Amino acid sequence: MNYDTLLLFISATAALAISPGPDNIYVLVQSLTNSRNHALVTVVGLMTGCIIHTTLLAFGISAIIKANKHLFFGIKILGAIYLLYLAYKVYKSGNTISIDTDNAPKKSLKQLFIQGFFMNVLNPKVTIFFLAFFPAFLFSDTLNTVIQFYVLGGLFILVSFIIFSAIALMAGFIKEYTLSHKNSGVVFKWLQIIVFIGIAIFILV
Repeated sequence: MNYDTLLLFISATAALAISPGPDNIYVLVQSLTNSRNHALVTVVGLMTGCIIHTTLLAFGISAIIKANKHLFFGIKILGAIYLLYLAYKVYKSGNTISIDTDNAPKKSLKQLFIQGFFMNVLNPKVTIFFLAFFPAFLFSDTLNTVIQFYVLGGLFILVSFIIFSAIALMAGFIKEYTLSHKNSGVVFKWLQIIVFIGIAIFILV
């Protein structure tokens, strides 16, 4: 078992969870417009959706690995290309972090959990990202690949849950910080680019 690979996976997941994106910005907005509890329920909904993606990936890719190692290698190459594409998209995007709380409607805890869940499950980009991200971090030559994917999925959910929850709890401070530090958007932008390119290189080499 390669613990260095797991530590690298945790570090990459943490960096991506911290970097502003649709999910953590949505959590931040819910905390500011509703309450911290509402934001935390949203986080639970999002993370529950990740279980579905992990399950689809675990059984789908594990079957491919058993059937054809070369096909699995091809999937990893495509994953690296997709991550480089994401890095390019981030590079071409703006440097500002937009936190729009004016048009965010009030919703119940149940509504936010359901919305968070379906935001994640029905987003094909999450499926593609999991497919690109996870296979590079299989960490054992002896452990069943289904179990390995579930371990990676569990770590991804745990790390993301901790960071998203911290965002929910510190929403006021985060908003104030991003508004007063105009360069924060640039820092987070390049953090994402470095992580995407780094993982792509890790897959290729």
